[in-house]
Amino acid sequence: MLPATSKLCAAISYRHLRNMTGLRRQAAVAISQELSRLACRSPGPSTWIHQVRRRSSLLSSRLEEKPFSEMEMSYIKQGEEALQKSLRILEDQDDWKTETVAGNGDKVLSKVLPDVGKVFRLEVVVDQPLDTVYRELVDNMEQMGDWNPNVKEVRVLEKIGKDTVITHEKAAATPGNIVGPRDFVSVRCSKRRGSTCVLAGMSTTYGPMPEQEGFIRAENGPTCMVLRPLPGSPSQTRLTWLLSIDLKGWLPKTIINQVLSQTQVDFAKHLRQRLARPVPVTC
Repeated sequence: MLPATSKLCAAISYRHLRNMTGLRRQAAVAISQELSRLACRSPGPSTWIHQVRRRSSLLSSRLEEKPFSEMEMSYIKQGEEALQKSLRILEDQDDWKTETVAGNGDKVLSKVLPDVGKVFRLEVVVDQPLDTVYRELVDNMEQMGDWNPNVKEVRVLEKIGKDTVITHEKAAATPGNIVGPRDFVSVRCSKRRGSTCVLAGMSTTYGPMPEQEGFIRAENGPTCMVLRPLPGSPSQTRLTWLLSIDLKGWLPKTIINQVLSQTQVDFAKHLRQRLARPVPVTC
């Protein structure tokens, strides 16, 4: 079904591709080819990954928007790449090892990938509908520092089209300053397809935001958060967070692993506290 859908999409978009020139046409063709290649892989991905991949084509989400510059297109492609890499990692269910299981069922898993290093995977259920969680993590992204003590600041540097943003994040120092202040410059891509939302990202370079004094410029990615309604309970949301970070500096791996897994557990706790607060009523 998926290969046939890819061919149909290619046929529908052929007229538009003929009228495109330069980088936009090259990017569209590249993304179309990548999706076709993924469609032919075996064994197939799980249902929700299948759905996101099938409908996250650059052709379907970008060509109707205003023309982008060469630099903007490069950021869009980076965001798409982060999304596809993250989904491939989550798709593979083998070799995940349990790091932490909380009393409420929150779970952190990990695995080591040859080309990425150690990645962490948080699995939690939040007692809020998907729209509420999505709004907090995407629309209110810059407010994360208000409720997550591990985050000092999140700032959107540039928005590109509907789905892509460049952000600068400052992480707070850990207790005892075991891990000093880090910051990240990231490209983020948000896709909402049916009942599944994917928020993906990876480190990038951005001229107007060079390395900051007092912070070590760390790198992340591919990372993503996947939001899905809990089956049979639409008022609850299943959240999966894939975390991949290179903190840089001279840090023992045991400390890094402990800090990253604890960061995910803390995030779930603080997110629940944030969402449990009553929404202010404005007159």
